Amino acid sequence: MIYDTAADWQAAGQKRVLLFGMSGLGKTHLSNLLRQSGDWFHYSIDYRIGTRYMGELIADNFKREAMKNPFLRDLLMTDSVYITSNITFDNLAPLSTYLGKPGDPARGGLPFAEYEHRQREHMAAEVAALLDTPRFIDRARDLYGYGNFVCDSGGSICEVVDPDDPDDPVLRALSSNLLLVWIKGSDAHTSDLIRRFDRAPKPMYYQPAFLTKAWQDYLTQTGQRPDSVDPDAFVRWTYARALAHRQPRYAAMARNWGVTVTAEEVAEVQSPEDFNDLIGRAIKRDRSPKTQN
Repeated sequence: MIYDTAADWQAAGQKRVLLFGMSGLGKTHLSNLLRQSGDWFHYSIDYRIGTRYMGELIADNFKREAMKNPFLRDLLMTDSVYITSNITFDNLAPLSTYLGKPGDPARGGLPFAEYEHRQREHMAAEVAALLDTPRFIDRARDLYGYGNFVCDSGGSICEVVDPDDPDDPVLRALSSNLLLVWIKGSDAHTSDLIRRFDRAPKPMYYQPAFLTKAWQDYLTQTGQRPDSVDPDAFVRWTYARALAHRQPRYAAMARNWGVTVTAEEVAEVQSPEDFNDLIGRAIKRDRSPKTQN
């Protein structure tokens, strides 16, 4: 780790962290709080994916839908309207809309082959955005004078790395430049996330082997054809399984590459000073005994 002890962290003139864990546990809350203090640069992986790496794909998807409407088609063909994605740190809907859900086209579903293709595009974009992090650390310092840096990673980071591989290129690049911090949720948080997802199911990225098995299991269990699957029903059915699949991968990332804080601890953070104290406690709790051995 780049900070061996809590004292190293507190004394560091440049504090750099990457927050990871399931969406909804406080990554963006902490990132916004730090950014708004004026002393931290906020780098959002999902925003980078949706602008630099998938922005054109997202805009083309909007245009593809608009071309189905004769009125909009004529305007597009004469360059009379401009269609683009208005993605922001707080509104990543254009990215998730492009990722989509598999199933019945009449209910907004994608053919499974196309869905897998978009999943692969997202995986490549996420890896690229993660590997851009060191460059943005330099950019934040050289252009804007920010020494403190927070990377707000997507919930799927654990799906695009191998946390048990000491030579994983993404984790080596990240851990050489930032402290990786897992925001760990409790069973109660997991139940709440599932309830929230049931109310508003959203597209998400899945590891390829996990997705293939989930899709095959769902078709077998329901007896449905691929083109008759309710897209929302499938992602609802898959969500709890995805949480269970990700949990040990997050734990391995924290164990091998970083430290852990709880969602309850994160909820109590009200200032950058609170955050600094929280990270110091996490380093002392997770790493000090190993440092002494």
